[in-house]
Amino acid sequence: MADKNKYQFGDKVTIKTTDEFVTINTWLYIKNMKQYSYTIKEHPSTFYFEDELVKKN
Repeated sequence: MADKNKYQFGDKVTIKTTDEFVTINTWLYIKNMKQYSYTIKEHPSTFYFEDELVKKN
């Protein structure tokens, strides 16, 4: 079964609120919230939800 999350390990994304360019470290599906959370290499103790990130090409 294919993953339904937008971002994978190593993807380069931007945090919407700070416009900071970061790299995805890990991701996890939060079942009771029905959404994916991501940690990033630059701030490993902080997690972000999928709607807080955007992939800019």
